[in-house]
Amino acid sequence: MGKYEKGKIVKGVVTGIESYGVFVSFDEFYTGLIHISELSHSFVKDVHDFVKIGDQIYVEILDVDEESNHLKLSIKNIIYKKNGYIRRKKIIETGSGFSILAQNLPKWINKSLKKQKN
Repeated sequence: MGKYEKGKIVKGVVTGIESYGVFVSFDEFYTGLIHISELSHSFVKDVHDFVKIGDQIYVEILDVDEESNHLKLSIKNIIYKKNGYIRRKKIIETGSGFSILAQNLPKWINKSLKKQKN
């Protein structure tokens, strides 16, 4: 059993991005490609929407070519950008009652609209 086997999830670094997929490096011997069809279950318009060069990502190994030390990879069935920890936000108390809702609702709507525009 080698370090890289079909079905394993391993961490690598994005080293190249092309219109047809993403190149990932693992060590001084192994590299791999995530074909555009293995990025998402839905239509992929731009590969750059998923990763950028230098990103450390997790990938699932679909196949291993031992002769060329090349891996066929996928990220569409896994959480590929996990940090190992969950960043938590502090909950801010806003009070209670309908007056608080009436005061804050316009701010919340504007905040949500700004996020959607970005």
